Amino acid sequence: MKEENDLNRQAGAADSRFLTVAPQFTVADVVTTARYYVDVLGFENRGFFGSPPVFVILSRDGVEMYFSQDPAASGRTRVRGAIAYDAYFHVTGLGALAEQLTGRGATVIEGPVERVYGMRELVVEDCNGLRLAFGEDPHSTSR
Repeated sequence: MKEENDLNRQAGAADSRFLTVAPQFTVADVVTTARYYVDVLGFENRGFFGSPPVFVILSRDGVEMYFSQDPAASGRTRVRGAIAYDAYFHVTGLGALAEQLTGRGATVIEGPVERVYGMRELVVEDCNGLRLAFGEDPHSTSR
């Protein structure tokens, strides 16, 4: 790992850094997806693109998700491992978030639960069958 970091510095990578990541998913209906993310998960709709809409940007607390539309995505089975998620959100206040999402009708798959690797997690499934994990480090000082 140290050798890799040294190589990155030598290549000028020390002058750049990653700021955020925005997962992008293909869904059958971006309007239905946006409505779900706003009404149930508490995201803000940053805007639809296309007429009729074929793309939407959603955000919450500076975290963005992108969705593009493909009607053929309806009914597709998502392939993932038994203990895998489509997106993982690092959060604070997991208990309050769990209450909020449950109160808004989110489909809770599991949690909040303490994991052997030290995270406290809540797993929900969205209207497209995407598995979203919300994880909180119970030892973090940013709580």
